[in-house]
Amino acid sequence: MAKFIVALAALFAPISVSAALYDTVIETQYGAIQGYPAFNSSPTGNLTHWRDITVWKGIPFAGTTAGSNRFREPQLTIPWNDTLNASDWGPICPSATSGSTKFTIDEDCLNLNIWSAANSTDARLPVVMWSYPAQSTAADVLFNGGGMADKGIVFVNYNYRTGSFGWLAHPELTAEFYKVSGSNSSGNWGMFDQFAALKWIRENIAAFGGDPEHITVMGQSAGSAASQHILNSPLTKGQIVGAIIESGVRDVQDPLCSSVAEAYMTLEASEAEGIEYLASLNVSTIAELRDLPMDDLITASGGLNGDAEWMFSATLDYYAMPDTYYNTLVKGLAHNVPVITGNAKDENGAVYGINITVAEYLANMTDTFSGKWLERFLAEYPASTALQARGAFNAQWTERSTVGTWLWAQLWATARTAPVYTYFWDHAPPGQDQGAYHESEINYVLNNLYDTTDLPWTAKDYWIADQMNSYWVNFIKTGDPNGVDSAGRPLVKWAATDTTEVVQHVGNGWGPIPIASQDKIDLFEEWFEILPYF
Repeated sequence: MAKFIVALAALFAPISVSAALYDTVIETQYGAIQGYPAFNSSPTGNLTHWRDITVWKGIPFAGTTAGSNRFREPQLTIPWNDTLNASDWGPICPSATSGSTKFTIDEDCLNLNIWSAANSTDARLPVVMWSYPAQSTAADVLFNGGGMADKGIVFVNYNYRTGSFGWLAHPELTAEFYKVSGSNSSGNWGMFDQFAALKWIRENIAAFGGDPEHITVMGQSAGSAASQHILNSPLTKGQIVGAIIESGVRDVQDPLCSSVAEAYMTLEASEAEGIEYLASLNVSTIAELRDLPMDDLITASGGLNGDAEWMFSATLDYYAMPDTYYNTLVKGLAHNVPVITGNAKDENGAVYGINITVAEYLANMTDTFSGKWLERFLAEYPASTALQARGAFNAQWTERSTVGTWLWAQLWATARTAPVYTYFWDHAPPGQDQGAYHESEINYVLNNLYDTTDLPWTAKDYWIADQMNSYWVNFIKTGDPNGVDSAGRPLVKWAATDTTEVVQHVGNGWGPIPIASQDKIDLFEEWFEILPYF
């Protein structure tokens, strides 16, 4: 919980802009909050309204998840009487990071942060709700929202439970949850955190200059799964106007669909894992598990340090998650709102600068494909030298992503009329050797290439950030990425994905490009068709 203010005037930063909201004590349904200038001096980059941007940090949107609240849906936060000093990050959730000592880790972690350049509480600016990727936190500098706020967007990010804290299912928990919800399920505590954060935003964001009826959800990787949870769930119906899903959708018959971003298990499998998990900690009841120290569960949490012993993913409960991935699409169960989704060049199997021999390449392909499929894939992705092997290895992974995302968009269109805009990002940020790696587009779409980051940004990077951010801002404001950039220049046209096999190239080039050759599209589509649905 953040500190409480004692003398507001003494804590004001030196900037004095009377209309900015940091000169105002914000009233919410839980108590008063004091924010602060997001910048004390002009930041490097594309920001022009930095003097107006207020930030509020560590605002609780739900109660503690410790003790008897562990493995339960988020509880209401306790109102406060004094003015909340929102100058510091709140605690982050256990299992959110790989043992980071930079932030306070505590189970009282359901808090959020807001950036707004509104000059009054009745500005009703569009709102975006950002969900972070795996092993991260809302306090991560990568997710600083000042660049979005500068463009007239109220930016909110938040913490949610992960690992066993967020996804543990167990027969005892299912029985508990049935009593409060009427649903025979358990395990989606992190998902309920996501829903609770959205509910808090809708109920309170108007006081920060935001429009509670114009909220877009946005996230990358595991954060894109959070966006899909909100997009798909009947529990959030009517609460959003759009979704941005970065590095997060695949064809429903791609085997990677069950492991990339939106993974889930059946209730039976989740409960079985829960029983094994309790046994591994030498306890037999949920009451005993709730009594264990937090650190015991962090140490045992799957995935915290690359440990894959425990899955701890969402549970297909037909309550918060209405149906299978496939059925949600073809039955039209998701909200009928516009979507942006896409992939980075060097992710999901593709590895920039990989050093692989022909023999290693052939062994990798044999592990994935067999029989006629191996022959067909090697015909489309041949390699007789190490150089060809490196190119073929990455090409088949990259095109599997672009084709799979395009096929997802076609399934979406079977029962939904709202457009889907797909992208392919290929710009490598400076000062690193991983290429256009997983998460590499985030700084650019959030327009936060300023002093909070430590990469050696160039003029080209700032220009790319302006273009990317302009697409995203236009979408958040209107449901369509097209329009103009920050200087009023028309952006390169981005067409919605339809029957044409193209994707929008962003980063090192701009405009529609083929997702792959027709032969490769046909090959992936035919191969996916023989595999089970997810």
